[in-house]
Amino acid sequence: VNVMEKSGLNIGFLAFNTQKKPLDNVKVRQALAMAVNKPAIIEAVFHGSGQQAKNLLPPTQWGNNANIEDTPYAPEKAKHLAYSIFSQPRKGKILQENIPKTLATAIQETLEYQHHKFQTYTWKGNDEVILLVHGWESNASRWKKTLPYLKKTGKTIIAIDAPAHGLSSGKEFNVPLYTEFLEIAIQKYKPHILIGHSIGGAACVYLQVKYPNTIIKKLVLLGAPSDLKNILQNYIQMLSLNKKVKTLMLNKFQDKFNININDFSGEKFAQNLSLKTLVAHDVNDKIVAFEEGKKFAKGFKNVTFIETSQLGHSLHSDELYTKILAFLEEA
Repeated sequence: VNVMEKSGLNIGFLAFNTQKKPLDNVKVRQALAMAVNKPAIIEAVFHGSGQQAKNLLPPTQWGNNANIEDTPYAPEKAKHLAYSIFSQPRKGKILQENIPKTLATAIQETLEYQHHKFQTYTWKGNDEVILLVHGWESNASRWKKTLPYLKKTGKTIIAIDAPAHGLSSGKEFNVPLYTEFLEIAIQKYKPHILIGHSIGGAACVYLQVKYPNTIIKKLVLLGAPSDLKNILQNYIQMLSLNKKVKTLMLNKFQDKFNININDFSGEKFAQNLSLKTLVAHDVNDKIVAFEEGKKFAKGFKNVTFIETSQLGHSLHSDELYTKILAFLEEA
Protein backbone atom coordinates (compact mmCIF):
# COMPACT_ATOMS: atom_id res chain seq x y z
CA VAL A 1 0.00 0.00 0.00
CA ASN A 2 1.41 3.34 -1.05
CA VAL A 3 0.24 6.20 1.13
CA MET A 4 0.57 9.51 -0.64
CA GLU A 5 0.60 12.67 1.38
CA LYS A 6 0.46 16.29 0.33
CA SER A 7 -0.45 19.61 1.88
CA GLY A 8 -4.14 20.41 2.04
CA LEU A 9 -5.83 23.54 0.74
CA ASN A 10 -7.29 24.61 4.06
CA ILE A 11 -5.53 27.18 6.22
CA GLY A 12 -6.34 28.62 9.62
CA PHE A 13 -5.20 31.93 11.04
CA LEU A 14 -5.90 34.58 13.65
CA ALA A 15 -5.96 38.20 12.48
CA PHE A 16 -5.21 41.37 14.44
CA ASN A 17 -7.80 44.12 14.29
CA THR A 18 -5.43 47.06 13.95
CA GLN A 19 -8.31 49.51 14.40
CA LYS A 20 -8.58 48.52 18.07
CA LYS A 21 -6.20 49.40 20.88
CA PRO A 22 -3.70 48.06 21.81
CA LEU A 23 -3.44 46.17 18.49
CA ASP A 24 -2.85 49.44 16.66
CA ASN A 25 0.67 49.31 18.11
CA VAL A 26 2.99 47.25 15.90
CA LYS A 27 5.14 46.31 18.91
CA VAL A 28 2.10 44.79 20.61
CA ARG A 29 1.40 42.70 17.52
CA GLN A 30 5.02 41.57 17.35
CA ALA A 31 5.04 40.58 21.03
CA LEU A 32 1.84 38.59 20.64
CA ALA A 33 3.13 36.83 17.51
CA MET A 34 6.33 35.80 19.29
CA ALA A 35 4.34 34.56 22.30
CA VAL A 36 2.29 32.06 20.27
CA ASN A 37 3.74 28.53 20.27
CA LYS A 38 2.48 27.39 16.88
CA PRO A 39 4.29 24.00 16.84
CA ALA A 40 2.61 23.14 20.16
CA ILE A 41 -0.80 24.09 18.73
CA ILE A 42 -0.21 21.94 15.64
CA GLU A 43 0.78 18.99 17.83
CA ALA A 44 -2.16 19.38 20.22
CA VAL A 45 -4.89 20.14 17.66
CA PHE A 46 -3.75 18.35 14.51
CA HIS A 47 -1.60 15.64 16.20
CA GLY A 48 1.43 16.77 14.25
CA SER A 49 -0.15 16.38 10.82
CA GLY A 50 -0.30 20.10 10.04
CA GLN A 51 2.43 22.57 9.22
CA GLN A 52 3.05 26.19 10.09
CA ALA A 53 1.58 28.68 7.66
CA LYS A 54 3.61 31.68 6.57
CA ASN A 55 1.15 32.90 3.93
CA LEU A 56 -2.57 33.28 3.55
CA LEU A 57 -2.25 30.76 0.69
CA PRO A 58 -1.28 27.09 1.25
CA PRO A 59 2.09 25.85 -0.11
CA THR A 60 0.54 24.08 -3.11
CA GLN A 61 -1.31 27.17 -4.29
CA TRP A 62 0.04 29.59 -6.88
CA GLY A 63 1.06 32.83 -5.22
CA ASN A 64 2.45 31.19 -2.08
CA ASN A 65 5.79 32.77 -1.18
CA ALA A 66 8.09 30.25 0.48
CA ASN A 67 10.75 32.92 1.07
CA ILE A 68 8.69 34.77 3.67
CA GLU A 69 10.25 34.44 7.14
CA ASP A 70 7.82 33.31 9.80
CA THR A 71 7.76 34.95 13.23
CA PRO A 72 9.49 32.47 15.53
CA TYR A 73 8.17 31.37 18.91
CA ALA A 74 10.39 33.46 21.15
CA PRO A 75 8.97 33.95 24.67
CA GLU A 76 12.14 35.71 25.91
CA LYS A 77 11.95 38.26 23.11
CA ALA A 78 8.21 38.60 23.68
CA LYS A 79 8.90 39.30 27.35
CA HIS A 80 11.42 42.07 26.60
CA LEU A 81 9.17 43.59 23.96
CA ALA A 82 6.12 43.45 26.25
CA TYR A 83 8.13 45.13 29.01
CA SER A 84 9.30 47.89 26.66
CA ILE A 85 5.68 48.54 25.61
CA PHE A 86 4.61 48.64 29.26
CA SER A 87 7.38 51.03 30.31
CA GLN A 88 7.54 53.38 27.32
CA PRO A 89 4.81 56.06 27.31
CA ARG A 90 3.33 56.88 23.92
CA LYS A 91 2.37 60.42 24.88
CA GLY A 92 3.11 63.03 27.53
CA LYS A 93 6.30 64.46 26.02
CA ILE A 94 6.42 68.19 25.22
CA LEU A 95 8.83 70.46 23.40
CA GLN A 96 10.21 73.64 24.91
CA GLU A 97 9.03 75.67 21.91
CA ASN A 98 5.49 74.31 22.39
CA ILE A 99 5.36 74.40 26.17
CA PRO A 100 1.81 74.75 27.57
CA LYS A 101 0.89 78.23 28.83
CA THR A 102 0.38 76.88 32.33
CA LEU A 103 4.04 75.84 32.54
CA ALA A 104 5.36 78.90 30.70
CA THR A 105 4.41 81.03 33.71
CA ALA A 106 6.58 78.96 36.06
CA ILE A 107 10.28 79.16 36.90
CA GLN A 108 11.82 76.20 35.07
CA GLU A 109 14.77 74.23 36.33
CA THR A 110 16.43 71.05 35.06
CA LEU A 111 17.83 68.67 37.68
CA GLU A 112 20.09 65.68 37.11
CA TYR A 113 20.15 62.16 38.49
CA GLN A 114 22.87 59.85 37.15
CA HIS A 115 22.48 60.10 33.34
CA HIS A 116 18.91 61.39 33.59
CA LYS A 117 17.63 64.94 33.42
CA PHE A 118 14.27 65.91 34.80
CA GLN A 119 12.31 69.14 34.68
CA THR A 120 10.70 71.08 37.51
CA TYR A 121 8.36 74.09 37.44
CA THR A 122 8.01 76.51 40.35
CA TRP A 123 5.32 79.04 41.19
CA LYS A 124 6.80 81.08 44.04
CA GLY A 125 4.92 81.63 47.28
CA ASN A 126 5.90 81.44 50.95
CA ASP A 127 8.40 79.08 52.56
CA GLU A 128 5.99 76.12 52.66
CA VAL A 129 6.24 73.96 49.56
CA ILE A 130 3.77 71.70 47.75
CA LEU A 131 5.23 69.15 45.30
CA LEU A 132 2.93 67.94 42.49
CA VAL A 133 3.52 64.48 41.02
CA HIS A 134 1.64 63.57 37.81
CA GLY A 135 0.85 60.13 36.43
CA TRP A 136 1.37 57.96 33.33
CA GLU A 137 1.39 59.53 29.84
CA SER A 138 0.92 63.00 31.28
CA ASN A 139 3.15 65.89 32.36
CA ALA A 140 3.22 68.79 34.81
CA SER A 141 0.58 70.68 32.80
CA ARG A 142 -2.10 68.24 34.06
CA TRP A 143 -2.27 70.46 37.18
CA LYS A 144 -3.68 73.40 35.19
CA LYS A 145 -7.10 73.20 36.87
CA THR A 146 -5.63 72.48 40.30
CA LEU A 147 -3.17 75.37 40.44
CA PRO A 148 -5.68 78.22 41.02
CA TYR A 149 -6.88 76.50 44.19
CA LEU A 150 -3.41 75.67 45.45
CA LYS A 151 -2.23 79.24 44.90
CA LYS A 152 -4.88 80.37 47.40
CA THR A 153 -2.79 78.74 50.14
CA GLY A 154 0.05 81.19 49.50
CA LYS A 155 2.50 78.27 49.44
CA THR A 156 5.23 77.71 46.86
CA ILE A 157 4.09 75.14 44.31
CA ILE A 158 6.49 72.89 42.43
CA ALA A 159 5.54 70.39 39.72
CA ILE A 160 7.82 67.74 38.26
CA ASP A 161 7.94 65.94 34.90
CA ALA A 162 8.30 62.18 35.34
CA PRO A 163 10.94 60.11 33.51
CA ALA A 164 10.19 60.04 29.74
CA HIS A 165 7.44 62.65 30.20
CA GLY A 166 7.19 66.39 29.62
CA LEU A 167 10.64 67.91 29.24
CA SER A 168 12.37 65.16 31.23
CA SER A 169 14.80 62.85 29.43
CA GLY A 170 14.58 59.17 28.59
CA LYS A 171 12.19 56.73 26.96
CA GLU A 172 11.48 54.42 29.91
CA PHE A 173 9.21 55.07 32.88
CA ASN A 174 9.02 53.03 36.06
CA VAL A 175 8.03 53.77 39.66
CA PRO A 176 11.47 53.09 41.23
CA LEU A 177 13.14 55.59 38.86
CA TYR A 178 10.36 58.13 39.44
CA THR A 179 10.96 57.70 43.16
CA GLU A 180 14.64 58.55 42.70
CA PHE A 181 13.65 61.73 40.85
CA LEU A 182 11.30 62.65 43.69
CA GLU A 183 13.96 62.10 46.33
CA ILE A 184 16.34 64.48 44.51
CA ALA A 185 13.55 67.06 44.28
CA ILE A 186 12.67 66.68 47.96
CA GLN A 187 16.27 67.15 49.08
CA LYS A 188 16.47 70.32 47.02
CA TYR A 189 13.06 71.94 47.56
CA LYS A 190 12.07 70.57 51.01
CA PRO A 191 8.32 70.21 50.33
CA HIS A 192 5.88 69.80 53.23
CA ILE A 193 3.07 68.40 51.08
CA LEU A 194 2.98 65.80 48.28
CA ILE A 195 0.06 65.59 45.86
CA GLY A 196 0.18 62.64 43.47
CA HIS A 197 -2.20 61.62 40.69
CA SER A 198 -2.50 58.05 39.42
CA ILE A 199 0.87 56.24 39.29
CA GLY A 200 2.42 59.47 40.61
CA GLY A 201 0.49 58.87 43.82
CA ALA A 202 1.85 55.32 44.03
CA ALA A 203 5.37 56.75 43.61
CA CYS A 204 4.74 59.18 46.48
CA VAL A 205 3.82 56.32 48.80
CA TYR A 206 6.77 54.17 47.73
CA LEU A 207 9.03 57.19 48.26
CA GLN A 208 7.97 57.41 51.91
CA VAL A 209 8.89 53.76 52.38
CA LYS A 210 12.22 53.80 50.57
CA TYR A 211 13.29 57.23 51.83
CA PRO A 212 11.47 57.88 55.13
CA ASN A 213 11.28 61.65 55.37
CA THR A 214 9.96 63.72 58.26
CA ILE A 215 9.83 66.83 56.05
CA ILE A 216 6.60 65.60 54.46
CA LYS A 217 3.63 66.39 56.70
CA LYS A 218 0.68 65.72 54.40
CA LEU A 219 -0.05 63.50 51.41
CA VAL A 220 -2.86 63.70 48.85
CA LEU A 221 -3.52 60.71 46.56
CA LEU A 222 -5.81 61.15 43.55
CA GLY A 223 -6.91 58.04 41.66
CA ALA A 224 -3.76 56.19 42.71
CA PRO A 225 -3.20 52.43 42.22
CA SER A 226 -2.21 50.45 45.28
CA ASP A 227 -0.91 47.13 43.96
CA LEU A 228 1.72 46.91 41.22
CA LYS A 229 0.75 43.29 40.65
CA ASN A 230 -2.77 44.32 39.64
CA ILE A 231 -1.42 46.86 37.15
CA LEU A 232 0.79 44.20 35.58
CA GLN A 233 -2.00 41.61 35.58
CA ASN A 234 -4.34 44.00 33.79
CA TYR A 235 -1.66 44.76 31.22
CA ILE A 236 -0.88 41.08 30.65
CA GLN A 237 -4.59 40.31 30.33
CA MET A 238 -5.04 43.19 27.87
CA LEU A 239 -2.31 41.71 25.65
CA SER A 240 -3.59 38.14 26.16
CA LEU A 241 -0.05 36.96 26.93
CA ASN A 242 0.23 33.25 27.72
CA LYS A 243 1.28 31.88 31.12
CA LYS A 244 4.91 31.37 30.16
CA VAL A 245 5.39 34.95 28.93
CA LYS A 246 3.40 36.23 31.91
CA THR A 247 5.74 34.42 34.32
CA LEU A 248 8.82 35.63 32.44
CA MET A 249 7.59 39.24 32.53
CA LEU A 250 6.78 39.16 36.25
CA ASN A 251 10.23 37.68 36.90
CA LYS A 252 11.81 40.45 34.80
CA PHE A 253 10.30 43.09 37.06
CA GLN A 254 11.52 41.33 40.16
CA ASP A 255 15.03 40.87 38.75
CA LYS A 256 15.31 44.39 37.33
CA PHE A 257 14.13 46.22 40.44
CA ASN A 258 14.86 43.66 43.15
CA ILE A 259 11.24 43.99 44.25
CA ASN A 260 8.83 41.19 45.08
CA ILE A 261 5.74 42.02 43.03
CA ASN A 262 3.43 40.67 45.74
CA ASP A 263 4.98 42.98 48.33
CA PHE A 264 4.72 46.13 46.18
CA SER A 265 1.43 47.17 47.73
CA GLY A 266 0.44 50.71 48.67
CA GLU A 267 -1.94 49.30 51.26
CA LYS A 268 0.93 47.45 52.96
CA PHE A 269 3.28 50.43 52.69
CA ALA A 270 0.63 52.74 54.16
CA GLN A 271 0.36 50.68 57.33
CA ASN A 272 3.81 51.93 58.35
CA LEU A 273 3.11 55.60 57.56
CA SER A 274 1.60 58.03 60.06
CA LEU A 275 1.44 61.25 58.02
CA LYS A 276 -1.96 62.87 57.44
CA THR A 277 -3.34 61.61 54.14
CA LEU A 278 -6.28 62.43 51.90
CA VAL A 279 -7.29 59.77 49.38
CA ALA A 280 -9.78 60.62 46.61
CA HIS A 281 -11.04 58.05 44.12
CA ASP A 282 -13.94 57.98 41.70
CA VAL A 283 -16.35 55.06 41.57
CA ASN A 284 -16.44 55.43 37.77
CA ASP A 285 -12.66 55.38 37.32
CA LYS A 286 -12.03 53.16 34.28
CA ILE A 287 -8.23 53.43 34.50
CA VAL A 288 -7.57 52.57 38.15
CA ALA A 289 -10.30 50.57 39.89
CA PHE A 290 -12.14 52.22 42.79
CA GLU A 291 -11.08 49.30 45.01
CA GLU A 292 -7.47 50.50 44.76
CA GLY A 293 -8.40 53.74 46.52
CA LYS A 294 -10.24 51.81 49.23
CA LYS A 295 -7.08 49.79 49.86
CA PHE A 296 -5.15 52.99 50.59
CA ALA A 297 -7.96 54.20 52.86
CA LYS A 298 -7.76 50.91 54.75
CA GLY A 299 -3.96 51.03 55.06
CA PHE A 300 -3.26 54.56 56.29
CA LYS A 301 -3.63 55.27 60.00
CA ASN A 302 -4.57 58.94 59.66
CA VAL A 303 -6.65 59.18 56.49
CA THR A 304 -9.54 61.11 54.97
CA PHE A 305 -11.24 59.18 52.16
CA ILE A 306 -13.31 61.01 49.55
CA GLU A 307 -15.51 58.98 47.23
CA THR A 308 -16.50 60.83 44.06
CA SER A 309 -18.81 60.00 41.18
CA GLN A 310 -18.81 60.88 37.46
CA LEU A 311 -15.34 62.48 37.63
CA GLY A 312 -13.50 59.52 36.12
CA HIS A 313 -9.76 59.14 36.48
CA SER A 314 -8.86 62.82 36.03
CA LEU A 315 -10.75 63.89 39.19
CA HIS A 316 -11.18 67.53 38.13
CA SER A 317 -13.90 69.12 40.22
CA ASP A 318 -14.40 72.45 42.01
CA GLU A 319 -16.02 70.61 44.91
CA LEU A 320 -13.13 68.18 45.26
CA TYR A 321 -10.52 70.93 44.99
CA THR A 322 -12.31 72.86 47.74
CA LYS A 323 -12.12 69.81 50.01
CA ILE A 324 -8.43 69.33 49.20
CA LEU A 325 -7.79 72.99 49.96
CA ALA A 326 -9.54 72.64 53.34
CA PHE A 327 -7.43 69.54 54.09
CA LEU A 328 -4.19 71.39 53.29
CA GLU A 329 -5.07 74.34 55.47
CA GLU A 330 -6.23 72.43 58.54
CA ALA A 331 -3.77 71.97 61.38
